[in-house]
Amino acid sequence: MHQKTYFILFASIIFLSQTVVTILGNTEASFAQSSARRSQQTKSTTADKLYEEGIQLYNQGTAESLRKAIFKLQEALQLWRNTDDKLSQANTIHDIGRAYFSLGNPQEAINSYNQSLALTRALNNKKLELLILNDLGMSYSELGQTQKALEYYNQSLSLTRSLGKKDDEASILNNIGLLYLTSKNMEKSLDYLQQCLSIYRTIGDKEGEATTLLSIGQVYDNFRENQKALEFYNQSLSLFRTLKNKEWEAGALRNIGIIYKKLDEKQKALEYYNQALSLNREIGDKAHLSDILNLIGIIYGELGQQQKALEIYKEALSLSRSIGHTKGEGTILGNMGNIYDSLRDPATAIGLYEEALPLSRATGDKYGEAITLNNMGKAYWVLRQPERAISLYNQALELMRQIGSQKGESIVLGNIATLSSSVGDNKTSLELLNQSLSQKRELGDREGEAIALFNIAYVERDKGNIQPSIDSMKAAIAIIEDLRSKVINEELRASYFGSKQNYYEFYIDLLMELHEKQPNKGYNAQALHASERARARSLIELLTEAGANIRQGVDAQLSQRQQSLEKELNATEFRKYQLLQGQYTKKELAQIKQQIATLLNQLEEVKTQIRLKSPRYAALTQPQPLTLKEIQNEVLDENTILLEYSLGKKHSYLWAVTKTDISSYKLGDRETIEETAQAYYKQVTSSQEVNPKIGKRLSQMLLGSVASQLKGKRLLIVGDGALQSIPFAALPTPETSVSSLPKNAKENFTPLLVQNEIVLLPSASTIAIQRRELKNRPPAPKTVAILADPVFNRDDRRLQATNNHTAAAATTSEVVRSARDIGVVLDRLEYSRQEADAITKLVSNTSQRLSSLDFEASRTTATNPNLAQYRMVHFATHGLINTVNPELSGIVLSLVNQKGEDTDGFLRLHDIFNLNLPVELVTLSACETGLGKDVKGEGLVGLTRGFMYAGAKRVAVSLWSVNDTATANLMTKFYQQMLQKGLTPVAALRAAQLEMWQTQQWNAPYYWAAFVVQGEWR
Repeated sequence: MHQKTYFILFASIIFLSQTVVTILGNTEASFAQSSARRSQQTKSTTADKLYEEGIQLYNQGTAESLRKAIFKLQEALQLWRNTDDKLSQANTIHDIGRAYFSLGNPQEAINSYNQSLALTRALNNKKLELLILNDLGMSYSELGQTQKALEYYNQSLSLTRSLGKKDDEASILNNIGLLYLTSKNMEKSLDYLQQCLSIYRTIGDKEGEATTLLSIGQVYDNFRENQKALEFYNQSLSLFRTLKNKEWEAGALRNIGIIYKKLDEKQKALEYYNQALSLNREIGDKAHLSDILNLIGIIYGELGQQQKALEIYKEALSLSRSIGHTKGEGTILGNMGNIYDSLRDPATAIGLYEEALPLSRATGDKYGEAITLNNMGKAYWVLRQPERAISLYNQALELMRQIGSQKGESIVLGNIATLSSSVGDNKTSLELLNQSLSQKRELGDREGEAIALFNIAYVERDKGNIQPSIDSMKAAIAIIEDLRSKVINEELRASYFGSKQNYYEFYIDLLMELHEKQPNKGYNAQALHASERARARSLIELLTEAGANIRQGVDAQLSQRQQSLEKELNATEFRKYQLLQGQYTKKELAQIKQQIATLLNQLEEVKTQIRLKSPRYAALTQPQPLTLKEIQNEVLDENTILLEYSLGKKHSYLWAVTKTDISSYKLGDRETIEETAQAYYKQVTSSQEVNPKIGKRLSQMLLGSVASQLKGKRLLIVGDGALQSIPFAALPTPETSVSSLPKNAKENFTPLLVQNEIVLLPSASTIAIQRRELKNRPPAPKTVAILADPVFNRDDRRLQATNNHTAAAATTSEVVRSARDIGVVLDRLEYSRQEADAITKLVSNTSQRLSSLDFEASRTTATNPNLAQYRMVHFATHGLINTVNPELSGIVLSLVNQKGEDTDGFLRLHDIFNLNLPVELVTLSACETGLGKDVKGEGLVGLTRGFMYAGAKRVAVSLWSVNDTATANLMTKFYQQMLQKGLTPVAALRAAQLEMWQTQQWNAPYYWAAFVVQGEWR
């Protein structure tokens, strides 16, 4: 039996239910009144004291305090039984029932209520009887026993009408209306709720009116009339805000968020959830705080932010456990299991599901039980235990049908279908998948629809039906593209897109498979277009956005808030740097890291709000990735060839595109290629002698099939995965086969650099977008601005010098320009001064150059608008790379001023985005400035995109920690080629690297191959 690995299994998350059920009277008030009555009727001061202690514990609301409350109330009850105080007994037993209900144990609550009801009726206490009847209705409703609940609600309704209590009558009508909602009787539900609404409006009860509007919204919500639901939820929200009722305002916000999620507006859903979260934190409502955190966790999980989702779920779980919310605990455990399943850790997922399952069963949560069984089945399927999986699926399916959940049924059917295909029953699989697809479409579940289409495509491909498979994938990807467009937050959009890369990979496989069978139909061109659609989409959107000035027309307060947060973030990051330079505790470091994380989240939210409210952003037409013809017409010329790679689990592909032609090749699997690439990277980034065998093997893998097309051409290389950080210029030319090398060969080799100019790109489309945006932009009037040799610490001898900043000879040639961890002491880069001086001498006209050294190589200089007057801007300093939060990456400038005072010298990525730098070239003569966070579907997210957003046509960056002395030499030669010989930056870099390679001292690729030009080569 073989395991199909392409399938996407249907997992489901669980929402914590929040039904607007009205409890008659205020709990604390009713208890206090009961106590007052008892004080008049009994002299048992010990019983009174125990009772009051029990009520105080009840009002704390935690699981522990509720259990203690029950114990205290039972002690008081025994004393009142000894004195035969029937009314006190009835009240206390009722209160014990409410405590059990709050603990999530409705059956024990019913037992107490029935005892209390018998005593109350014997006493003919109609007011207390009314409370108990309503509570019995709520408890039976919680157990799913609708008829029993309705029986007690009708009794309470009849009684309240006889007592003439309009407010209580409205409350009971609300509860009956919601009971009919659980029975899926929309007409009766709305009828009772409208009666309720009419009473509240008649008696002028605004809070009751707002609550009922929320209930009516919930009815429309449940019957998938989303716009009507939004209408009533918004009405209720407005009233709750007028009443300053923050608890119910949070509930309305939460429900509005759920509607937006159903409408696939995840960004908007998150916006409303976060508003509800703030209110729940403010009022300290742990139950609803846990609920809203669960909902936020669901969003982040669906957007591909699994680690963030786990952090949020853990907080929600802790809260649920602290208040004894058993149902909530089971829900959150199940959702955490889903995250581990998506992280390919089915064993941990199963452990969490096994914790969740008994909790769902104990609380009568049939839907939660069914979903947990489904998700356990999914995990066992991944572990290749199909018999266990199908057993769990069948249990889940039976439960879903019992409770009438069409959505749940479609989820389980989809998973049974994938299992059927894995055992070779494609006929049953297709039948079930089409049934699931139909249900998904009826429910408006577009994410589920895309999954069903993907799985249908896979089964069709397995049957040999390539064209139907392609058609299904086209439809699935269209949905993914649409859902992606609704996520405005840049980071979340990228992570969501990254989580859907398997759709594009499979689609490319299909098209290339069809190309093999029909090579003249252009399917390889379609596959290339799919490859372009799958990469660097956020970057091409950012480049379009850069030219639109989206802040124009936005509320000034939002822009001010962004600036304020950026300043606070810089200050906090600098405090962290200062902390790491001295002694500190783990607690201090954890606190400042938490502050930074909070500020990053707030900043991202403000930037999202700016996009949402920007008329210019709204008017932008989202740029589309290029087709083959557009690449040939807008990107390539006769001397340039595009080499685009797409790495896949089973097969990888290379497209070689010239101005007039396209050829494509099937390569090996991703794992093999990346292992070889990583081994090569490790070798080439060492200053030790390199064994060329690994490089030649990688060269054959990547270039062997196109070797005859490459000579004398400029190569535009669009890498994928580990290939993005490979110095292609240092790869041996692919003519020499690996097998021809003698064992342990050490002989010299000819690098690709000798025959080719090389440009690295995140995608071919980025160049076309950049050209469109920068078309007709005049070059800046001045030549070059240089920032070099900053002052990093107080020990620097320049602090003792008076107006003499001439550098002494370098103490070492092995200093590297790296500041990956800002906790390290930064060495002075003395050769960067020689580099700056050499470049400066190439521009004889002093008015055409700027040389900012020592203390002047500062953040203030770097952010000065005057830098926009120069065609080239050169930074020679340490690079700072943060692969977790790329927005904190940057370059390090002077950290000390002339007075010896600390000053923030970090120019971070978010600062770079705010620059206006319409230059021809930015050179980052520092370490690893071409690297960054590798975001699936986006590539390396780092400094390059910041400078391109700021206006740079091209950026020269490094792929590893570069040697200070060698870099100074390389950069001098680089600028000589540009400023003296008039070469383009790409040609100039090649010429400089060739010079270095031809010398004995700097022959190793480690010294010269780190630098690459990204962006425009013309």
